[in-house]
Amino acid sequence: MAKKDKELFESLRARGVRKKVADGVSKAVNGGAKPKVARRAVSDLSTVVAEIQDRIQGGPEKRRAAAKKAARTRKRKAHRRSAAAKKAARTRA
Repeated sequence: MAKKDKELFESLRARGVRKKVADGVSKAVNGGAKPKVARRAVSDLSTVVAEIQDRIQGGPEKRRAAAKKAARTRKRKAHRRSAAAKKAARTRA
């Protein structure tokens, strides 16, 4: 059975990491288990950190506002193209 790094395990648990994940990571870091478990945990945690940072900086709202602005711009440009085409058609007729 693999030994786990008790200090790391307790530190992870104190920061809200689930027991099973903390156990797997502490065993993997200590060389007893597969490092795949630790890599997956790091990947999951970094994804969560990125999501939190994005939400703190107003990411979804900024993207939504940018998308609405882009839609308005496309609509305005299409209207101008249409008006120009109609004017040109009237001129040719």
